[in-house]
Amino acid sequence: MAISFSYWDDCVDPQNFEAMWNVPEVSAEWIKAGEQRCQKVHLSRDPDGQPYLTQTEMRAVADIIITKHFHSEIDPDMICAIAELESDRQLLVMNSRHKSKEPTVGLMQLLPKTTEWLMRKRSEEFIVRAYKGGTKKATHKSTLRYWNCYLSVKESFRSRKSVDDNVSPPAHSHPLPSLENSKDASVDTYWDSRVAPEDMEAMWNHLEVRKEWNKSKQKQGKVRFAHDEKKRPYLSRVEMKAIADIILYKYLSTVKIKSTVICAIGEVLSKRFLHGVGEQPGIMGIDYSTAYWLYLELGYRAYRLESVDDLNNPFVSMYFGAAYVAWLSEYEGRERPPDFFVQAYFVGPKNVNPQDTSTLWLKFEETLSKYEETKRY
Repeated sequence: MAISFSYWDDCVDPQNFEAMWNVPEVSAEWIKAGEQRCQKVHLSRDPDGQPYLTQTEMRAVADIIITKHFHSEIDPDMICAIAELESDRQLLVMNSRHKSKEPTVGLMQLLPKTTEWLMRKRSEEFIVRAYKGGTKKATHKSTLRYWNCYLSVKESFRSRKSVDDNVSPPAHSHPLPSLENSKDASVDTYWDSRVAPEDMEAMWNHLEVRKEWNKSKQKQGKVRFAHDEKKRPYLSRVEMKAIADIILYKYLSTVKIKSTVICAIGEVLSKRFLHGVGEQPGIMGIDYSTAYWLYLELGYRAYRLESVDDLNNPFVSMYFGAAYVAWLSEYEGRERPPDFFVQAYFVGPKNVNPQDTSTLWLKFEETLSKYEETKRY
């Protein structure tokens, strides 16, 4: 009797199924397709009715398996590209190789006896070409075309861990909330509606903030955000620096970077607007996928991160922005100077040119000087 699956729940255990829902790209794709949590999720089907995985699902499966079992020793893009070539991401495809009576089955079309061999350390090209022709033909011209096709297919997989390449948000990012579409306008009016009580207490205990808020006749429990002529909420530089001071003191005390540097980076991207500018949310302009990577993979969990709207809390945005700056300052295990980690925050660490005096870098220097003109704490 042929095996047939209609739902993800039919072929995946509950723990892995929950892990799939916890991948932002997957949950966004499933919700867009009309799927709901706590209900069975349909497998996609090709025109022939065969179940298959989307590229987003394939990437998530590879990420989960490698993170869970192989400690990131294998490139997920390599796994995804091989699956694309071998099975076209079909779940139930079965093939017989020329000299083997044992069929290859499933996404990876893998013979069980080759599993142990694949765990040995080999070059990427050797593994891929050997996957096609066996170890004896890993350097033979007959597997070269397969290698070239693999490279082409691999390029189509966008890495979820894209922070090494750029910090632009993925196309499926949740829409940013605005004053017009907010369910409760008070979250854009009052600090106390956005910020946790303990963080508000820390703000009131900050000398310069207390002076500024008392001067503008703010009251505890009902501190108003400043708004520009378009009614967009924003932070003063005093408020911005106070949040950076608090975050560094409470959670990132080992970081050697000044709060003024972190504030200047954030201001260049967000102009201190509560919701950021364009597609870069929050006062630090850090996109959700990068923040979620810091949260999920690197263990920065002082603040919960469940949706992009969480980054519109200035403390949450500052926390993950500062954590990203800290990570960039020690990129690849080396202590990095400001001209590296500042530019890396804007364009990604692999795109930094130390000799480049870009507009963003010049804006950063100009903004930093404005913070350093204020009183030091």
